[in-house]
Formats: sequence, C-alpha cells, structure tokens
Amino acid sequence: MPAEVAASVFPQLEALLPHVQKPIQYVGGELNSTVKPWEDCDVRWALMYPDAYEVGLPNQGVMILYEVLNEQEGVLAERTYSVWPDLEALMREHGVPQFTVDSHRPVRDFDVLGLSFSTELGYTNMLTALDLAGIPLESKDRGLDDPIVLAGGHAAFNPEPIADFIDAAIIGDGEQAVLDMTRIIREWKAEGRPGGREEVLFRLAKTGGVYIPAFYDVEYLPDGRIARVVPNKSGVPWRVSKHTVMDLDEWPYPKQPLVPLAETVHERMSVEIFRGCTRGCRFCQAGMITRPVRERSITGIGDMVEKGLKATGFEEVGLLSLSSADHSEIGDIAKGLADRYEEDKIGLSLPSTRVDAFNIDLANELTRNGRRSGLTFAPEGGSERIRKVINKMVSEDDLIRTVATAYGNGWRQVKLYFMCGLPTETDEDVLQIADMATKVIAKGREVSRSNDIRCTVSIGGFVPKPHTPFQWAPQLSAEETDARLEKLRDKIRGDKKYGRSIGFRYHDGKPGIVEGLLSRGDRRIGAVIRAVYEDGGRFDGWREHFSYDRWMQCAEKALAPYGVDVDWYTTRERTYEEVLPWDHLDSGLDKDWLWEDWQDALDETEVEDCRWTPCFDCGVCPQFDTWPQLSPTAGKSLLPLTPINTGREGK
Repeated sequence: MPAEVAASVFPQLEALLPHVQKPIQYVGGELNSTVKPWEDCDVRWALMYPDAYEVGLPNQGVMILYEVLNEQEGVLAERTYSVWPDLEALMREHGVPQFTVDSHRPVRDFDVLGLSFSTELGYTNMLTALDLAGIPLESKDRGLDDPIVLAGGHAAFNPEPIADFIDAAIIGDGEQAVLDMTRIIREWKAEGRPGGREEVLFRLAKTGGVYIPAFYDVEYLPDGRIARVVPNKSGVPWRVSKHTVMDLDEWPYPKQPLVPLAETVHERMSVEIFRGCTRGCRFCQAGMITRPVRERSITGIGDMVEKGLKATGFEEVGLLSLSSADHSEIGDIAKGLADRYEEDKIGLSLPSTRVDAFNIDLANELTRNGRRSGLTFAPEGGSERIRKVINKMVSEDDLIRTVATAYGNGWRQVKLYFMCGLPTETDEDVLQIADMATKVIAKGREVSRSNDIRCTVSIGGFVPKPHTPFQWAPQLSAEETDARLEKLRDKIRGDKKYGRSIGFRYHDGKPGIVEGLLSRGDRRIGAVIRAVYEDGGRFDGWREHFSYDRWMQCAEKALAPYGVDVDWYTTRERTYEEVLPWDHLDSGLDKDWLWEDWQDALDETEVEDCRWTPCFDCGVCPQFDTWPQLSPTAGKSLLPLTPINTGREGK
C-alpha cells in the first residue's frame, strides 16, 4: 500500500489495444465515472467484478460501492474487470499489470482489492487478476505493500474454498461495511501502520463483521468431515455476522449510474425497489441470506428514477429485487412512473414475475411506454408435488390462468423457467414440464384465436447452496441430469400438435457439478481452484471457455491426499450433526430452523410468506431487532404526477 503517486499504465496498454477484441472495454471514461487525485486520498479501493466488462459494468453492487466510497473525502474507488485471454497474453508478454479502467493505475498500488462474487465460477478469474497484478496468490505470502484482498457478494457467504487466496470477507450488505472498513484502515495508516499487515487484519476481525480466514483453523475428522472451526488468535470472534442495511431510503444508490462505452448485458437504468424476500423458496440462497424484507419508499423510488434518468439518458428503467411484483405498492409505482414519463416513452421492466403476483393492469403499465416483449415466469418445478417440496406455492391452474390473461391481452411469447435435479425429483416430475408447456400453448391458441404464439421452456440445473434448507441435500449427478433432460426434450419434440410452438433451452449438468463443488466446498477446494487456474482455467461461467474435464482432472489430483472426491462434495447428502464449512458465518438464519424446513420439504409441506402470516422463527428479525418492512410511505403517490420531460427533445 505505497503512499507515492501510482503511475498510469495507459501508455503501455494503448499500444496493445489494436491487437485485441473489443478494446473499448479497457479505456474507461464512461459517463458518470469518477477519477479523484491519488495524492489527495489516503484510503484507495480497487473494486472488481471478476468477469468481463460487459457483465461487470452493470453490476449494481459494484456500482453502489463505487459511489458510496467516492463520495467520501480522502477516499477513492476505481474499477477493474477481468481481461479477455487475448489481452492477458499481451499483458504478460509486455509486463503490463492488472489495471483499473478509471485511471489505469496498477491494482497492486491500492489499499484494498474488493471482489464482488455473485457466482462461484468467478474464482479462477480472481487468481488471474491477482497474478497479473503482481499480488501473491495466497494471503500468507503477501507483504505490507500488498492490498487487502476482500471478498463480498452472495458467493462470499461461503468463502472457505477461496480462504487461502483472500485476506478478508464481508457477508451481507456492503454500503456501511466498506465505510467502517475504510475508517479502520485510515486510522492504522495514520498511526504509521503499526504491527504490519496482521495488525490491520486483526482490527478488522475484532469488529465481528469482517471474516479473516487466516485467524481460524479447520480441524477434520478421519472420514473427511469437519470436526470444528476455531479461532487461532485471542480476541477473534467465534462467529462472524452479516451486515444489514435497514433503511434503504438512507442509501439511494446509485445516484449517477455508469453508462457503458461498450455493449453490456443490461442496457438500462436500474433501481432496487426492495431488498430481501420471505417467500421461503427452499432452493433460493438469495432469498434466505438477504432477509429481512426492506422496501424502499414509493417517493424514494420516484426520486431515484428521476435523478438516474437525468444522469444517464437511458430509455428503460429496471425495477429490481428478488421478486419485484411483491412490493406492497408495485401497482402505484408502475402507474406513477408510466404516467410521469409518458411523453418521453420511458419503458419499465421487472425481472421474472411470479405467477401469483402477475396481473394485467401491472403488465399494461410496464409496457405502456415501451415495447411489449415476452413475459417470463418461473414455476421452477414441473409437478405440483415438487413445487411443494421447494415451497414454490404456484398451482398449474394459477399458471394457465395467468398466461391465458397474457395471451388474451396481446402478448405472443411467454418464457417459463424451471430447474432440474431438485431434491426428491423423479423423471415424472420433469416430464410434467412438457405437459405444462402444451397446456400453455393450447390455452394461448384458444384465447388469442391464433397459432402464432410461443412458449419457451428454459431449464437450469439445481445446485444446493449454503444457508438454505437444501444445504444438506444431495446434488443430482451430471449424467443423471443430462439423461432426465434428454427425455424431456424428446417428449417436447415428439409432440406433433404443439411441439413446434415450444422452444427448449437447457444447460447440461456439468457446469452445475463444478458450481456445486465450489458452493459447498471447504478449504481443501482451494487446491483444486489453483490447479485449474494454473492449467489455463478462465471465465468458467462462459460456455466457450468452461472445461469440465479440466476441473475433474484437477480435482482428482488435488483431493486425493485428503481421501475425498467431487462426489463427496456434490452428490452426498449431509446429516444434521455434520459441521458445515460455513457454520461459523452467521447469516441470521437459525440452523435448527433451516433443518426443520428441510424436513418439511421431504414431507412436501408448504410454508407461507411470513410477511402476511405469523412469524415462523427463522431467527433473522430478533437478531436485527426488526420485522419485514413495508413501504414507509404507504398510501402516498409518486409525486409529481405531472409528466416530466427528461431532456429528450428531438430524440
């Protein structure tokens, strides 16, 4: 963490850019990006989404922290993304280090390298960035002038597979957490960095909200299971708690969203309308770890949308959350925004909509000023029985009624998302997906009086995740997943009457096995990740770069000394007594409650949404001294309701 001015590497980088694909993604200077004078700041963050620019730039988590940090006096934050293999090779050849896109400073010159992991498949990209930056891959080899390597995001709720490579992890919401961490680093630096690297990490650990893997030892039983995880340093807490921002209106970020220079996966301005979910879908890690529900006020949403559109010029607003139609005032929000931006033709969009939360009034408001594209619903399970297992309380009648309304009101395309490999699932449960799709097409033709309609069935493999009721569940093998999906494909294609109207998209089971290995792995998996990286593993979330054979070969060699294998981590069912690798990281959920919900799943017992029913004692609300929060401006309208022109005259 050197104090001197970090020099830009852009002169060296610029000479390489004519030789790579999409050079625009490396040049920076996006609208609303921030470059602060290096010498005016005493704490400096490099924020990384470990994927390509087109995926990383729209990421809300990184964008929010970028603004939160840069608003602070004496603090700067810059962004870095994974470089494509073509540029990586040239950087190695010409000695150009991993750089930030804002001012092209070497990542190693920053105080903190903060990585946001929304998926475990970004781990090898982290190692690529560390190596390109000249930062030792393992935390034990780093010195005083190396940045603190920090992991966050949903995948950080089990950071054990990358424990050797990171110095710290923060679980939960990052807004306040990064400011607290900044304050501790600033004080330590102002004192002359006493006690070196270990001292600043110890100060972070003592807060109880920053996990420092090096301060914990893992002991194993002879059969490979974990015996216990214990602190190895006095003053370090036995459990580390997640961070939760309780009042979203106090954190109206991003205020000035970044506008990409190159094409990205999302070309819109997004506003998070609430955080958390209490639907209780047992497969959904995001829903479990982000509890409790916290709604942003209708006036807060309106203010963010107005400022964001003025700052960006986008023509679409995404209303984001895990289940956006569940906001207690979603109808008023959609109508208010559609009214306000009618002249400017600003479109609104929701992520996939729950079948039981959809209504035609809401859909019409969302499409009033924009284009009427397809609707996406996620029944998740093909049969009524499996939907009870996963606690997705949607009946087939609900779905047919909903899509009939959509087709009858002019929609021509519906996408249905399912998972394969859910606990207790059989071939018959999956084959019922075909029956559901044919009923959707039949009903659509009936109500629209047209054959020109489509239903696309999209299927992903189920991966058990930490901090969910399914964290104990066995994962379906890649071979069984592929065989099951092949039967489904044949059934859909064999339907002469409806088959041509049904699209079928699915991923094979192999990436899911690797994700499962990483999601429920312990520290021994670090050797696998490093071996895959050293063998050329990059961009494992991209089908064209992913190599299942590489992962399996590296895992076989790396895990052999421990007497465990890939199946031990993936297709093996866990027992109640087993110490799970993440048990010392407190998501707020009571482990006994999760176990009871797992037993309810096996009994096919549904549990209702606790926002509207008595509490089920999951443990979150008492811990945070709260309850599910509905909109604090309930009953207010989106002011002003008069149309607002956002400066698009002549567009």
